[in-house]
Amino acid sequence: MNILVLGAGGREHAISLKISQSPKTSKLFVAPGNAGTSQIATNVEVGVNDFESIKQLVLKENIDLVVVGPEDPLVNGVHDFFLNDAQLKAVPVIGPEKAAAELEGSKEFAKEFMMRHNIPTAAYQSFTSETLEEGYAFLETLNPPYVLKADGLAAGKGVLILQDLQEAKDELKSMLVDSKFGNASATVVIEEFLDGIELSCFVLTDGTNYKVLPTAKDYKRIGEGDTGLNTGGMGAISPVPFADRAFMDKIERKIAKPTVDGLKKDNLPYVGFIFIGLIKVGEEPKVIEYNVRMGDPETEVVMPRLKSDLVEVLLAMANGTLDQVDLQIDERAATTVMAVSGGYPEAYEKGKEITGTENIEDSIVFHAGTKLSDGKVVTNGGRVIAVTSFGKDFKEALKTSYQNMEKLHFDGMYYRKDLGFDL
Repeated sequence: MNILVLGAGGREHAISLKISQSPKTSKLFVAPGNAGTSQIATNVEVGVNDFESIKQLVLKENIDLVVVGPEDPLVNGVHDFFLNDAQLKAVPVIGPEKAAAELEGSKEFAKEFMMRHNIPTAAYQSFTSETLEEGYAFLETLNPPYVLKADGLAAGKGVLILQDLQEAKDELKSMLVDSKFGNASATVVIEEFLDGIELSCFVLTDGTNYKVLPTAKDYKRIGEGDTGLNTGGMGAISPVPFADRAFMDKIERKIAKPTVDGLKKDNLPYVGFIFIGLIKVGEEPKVIEYNVRMGDPETEVVMPRLKSDLVEVLLAMANGTLDQVDLQIDERAATTVMAVSGGYPEAYEKGKEITGTENIEDSIVFHAGTKLSDGKVVTNGGRVIAVTSFGKDFKEALKTSYQNMEKLHFDGMYYRKDLGFDL
């Protein structure tokens, strides 16, 4: 089969590597890809939201399957674009249709979905600039910390957790009236703060059947000890040590199954990955958020643990036969550590040469923000490169990742040295 992966990050490199290992894959294309995907696939300079150019690429290269990496094209309706085009509608797309992608596209939509299907989550209310005063009043009824979420897509940065009531009111005004996150914060969801430890659960679905992939835990903040600004993710660990069999059963019974059943009941067509951001409060799982694609950097620890042929799994999702697939998972732990550009998640420079990848042993290198320039691999984003390793437990795996991270170099390179500190 000829397969196209849309995206340019570490997630897409990890998915592409698994696809490239399948005997069912004849040609693999990644649009736009990065320096890492160029080693295992053909990169094509096409943007993930440039649907017309994607169409031309699919027709020109006789693409048989499209896997959508990031959320943007899904929320913008890339799957619907294929279904509504006579020349494309027979090409399966892995990723939900636009109506279902609202689970990530709108925090308010997701909250209403959870309430409708009795899926455990934090109490909440949503507000616009017209109801700012009511928002202030609602904040006054809550105990700190206060959680404010921009309703729309804000690249993982639209959530604020604040201790001070006046600061929370000021930030609410900044989001609603001053458009702090642009259109994404035209509506803001305020919810109760849930105290616990977070983890991510990944579900594959063909719209009726589902399979649960390994759990993972990522580390969002730039600073050690989970301090400083939120990032796209500084590293991840899989499986999550505290998610034992009993807890996983609760996740499946109270969250995964009701989610897939709810999508079907609400007539929201969904073929793809459901990323469920969870928090363990006491012994109970609650949903923080849904994403309609795999997480990044979690994909870099979840995909390497999948022993099954990914292309077979993706085809079963597209054909509605996921119930016939037996997922084989590597029992070992996997960890990934992300090297980022100096200054990230604020202003940073691009174009710094990356050296040392050829010296890495016993780890997998996943490129995120990289590109080829005059035959050299250079930085091209905030999160640059992830180093994934296996071990009998996460501590052993982390040791290998950190040893290999020391062999990498680019100007301003930074990574967190304390992953797993809270486990």
